[in-house]
Amino acid sequence: MAVFAKNSDEGYIPVSPGIFRKTLVSGARTLLTEFRLEKGAELPLHSHPHEQTGYLVSGRMVLTIGDEVNEMQEGDSWVIPGNVTHRATILADSVAVEIFSPVRDDYLQK
Repeated sequence: MAVFAKNSDEGYIPVSPGIFRKTLVSGARTLLTEFRLEKGAELPLHSHPHEQTGYLVSGRMVLTIGDEVNEMQEGDSWVIPGNVTHRATILADSVAVEIFSPVRDDYLQK
């Protein structure tokens, strides 16, 4: 069964100060999320069992995955293996799109 979602500014959930997420669509094995990130925000160090593949649509941030630190710019992408610690420091207002596999039940729209 196909799943469609239309563009909307509604449905963003605060993750931490200056970081907001919105689940766009999900299927049987993947989930697509958009993050709106404000300059100066910090995504704290964390991990989860889901593989996370991301693309920076706009902006700039420093992304730490395990022991690797990279400054990410518009058009850059990454993969975070499951159970690997990661964090982000937002250097400019940014938008990132990420896919999680398997589906994150905690990100499903209620």
